[in-house]
Amino acid sequence: MNRNQTQYIIEEFDKSGIPLKETQAVQLECFYEMLIEKNKVMNLTGITEFQDVVRKHFIDSVLNVRLEKENAKLLDVGTGAGFPGIPLKIMYPEIKITLLDSLNKRILFLQEVCEALKLQNVELLHGRAEDYGKHPKYREQYDYVCSRAVANLSSLCEYCIPFLKIGGTFISYKSSAKEELEQARKAIRLLGGDEKNIEAENFLLPESQDKRSLIYISKIKTTPKEYPRKAGMPTKEPLK
Repeated sequence: MNRNQTQYIIEEFDKSGIPLKETQAVQLECFYEMLIEKNKVMNLTGITEFQDVVRKHFIDSVLNVRLEKENAKLLDVGTGAGFPGIPLKIMYPEIKITLLDSLNKRILFLQEVCEALKLQNVELLHGRAEDYGKHPKYREQYDYVCSRAVANLSSLCEYCIPFLKIGGTFISYKSSAKEELEQARKAIRLLGGDEKNIEAENFLLPESQDKRSLIYISKIKTTPKEYPRKAGMPTKEPLK
């Protein structure tokens, strides 16, 4: 443990209005060290400087995110190097979280991370959202589904909304929301989302001009069984 790095994480989270325990900061520091070491042999992130990872990965994953249901089940679709899923699990240790990614090497890395950080109630899935979204064990089983920097919003809705329970919430992390949101309204309606009551929270990352948007989409009815379509279709032909 590097005391200076641990303290830096605590202070930067505090500046962002996010209270952080020292044990959580130590977990984030350990995650950083593992991420940078593994990044030497496989492409996990282009952001590698410690201060940048803290701000652009760790804080970005949790800033302004609202997880209001107790003991919630959360799915991170296309988790990649573990964002936002791992920081969210550290911040909300009581949630049950599933990390889904199409590249098995990333899932194996995240398994190492979860073991090193002693994270409990984490499920790791290798595969495509289109396939798991049809599986009865996972379809309409989650209180929250989130995705960060994966695809346009119309495609993301088809990947993510089928996993939500009725009453659940899809949280999409975007750099900008307005245009994509307008294009995605039909997809939201078709997939069972509440097209008329969408929350979009726009803000800047601390100490930067980096724009961020969090889009909250509630699910109000069952997703029709034909969605998600077969692998690749949500990206090739987004619902319009």
